[in-house]
Amino acid sequence: MLGHSHALSGLAVGAATLPWAPVDGTVAQVAWVSAVGGFAMLPDLDQQGSTISRMWGPLTDAPSGVVNAIARGHRWGTHDAVLAPAVFGLIAHAAAWQHWSSLLLLALAIGLALRALHFVIPGRAENTVIGNLLLSWGGAWLLLEHSPSPGWLPLAVAAGVLAHIAGDWLTREGVPVPVFWLVRRSRLAPVHLRTGAVVEKAVLVPLFAVATVVLLYRNTDARDLVDPLLAQLG
Repeated sequence: MLGHSHALSGLAVGAATLPWAPVDGTVAQVAWVSAVGGFAMLPDLDQQGSTISRMWGPLTDAPSGVVNAIARGHRWGTHDAVLAPAVFGLIAHAAAWQHWSSLLLLALAIGLALRALHFVIPGRAENTVIGNLLLSWGGAWLLLEHSPSPGWLPLAVAAGVLAHIAGDWLTREGVPVPVFWLVRRSRLAPVHLRTGAVVEKAVLVPLFAVATVVLLYRNTDARDLVDPLLAQLG
């Protein structure tokens, strides 16, 4: 799937899981949804030289090469529905113990979401290395300063990674058979949807966007602001 499709599906998953997410308050809810949306891009860091890996220049492209080597290539280890959420989740668990590493992790999520959703954001700041760094780190600092301990980051990482894998499972390239691909390389591809096809652009993307808005309305205090306005209009 395309990058913005992954990000939108991650946002929808983040909004859908709010009733069970270990977060409380509007700021923490925004942080959760943003993180899941951004982390839905994380598995594609296994492709060095990609748009996502070039997000912060060498700061993301160099680690991307390491991820690619460990994952044994694009769409293998980082797209394993069992191993990828577990490994990325453990890394996030370790990061959540320190403020600076929590800040880095949330900034990465925000940066990935900004880069993927650039087509709906005015201007081009989020597409530049410096602009993306400033926006993502500033946003991460603001969210962490006004929300409780980020112990929820491992769960957000796992949810975002699974959302990404579910999306790629629908494409004709598929995803690896969990764990068993380590012994014999094989994939799961039941639908064979072509990446960037009309179905993705005209059906799935609008569906993810509408689902995100509706679920945010249902699962946050936004309805307390919207309902009176709707009542007045009615």
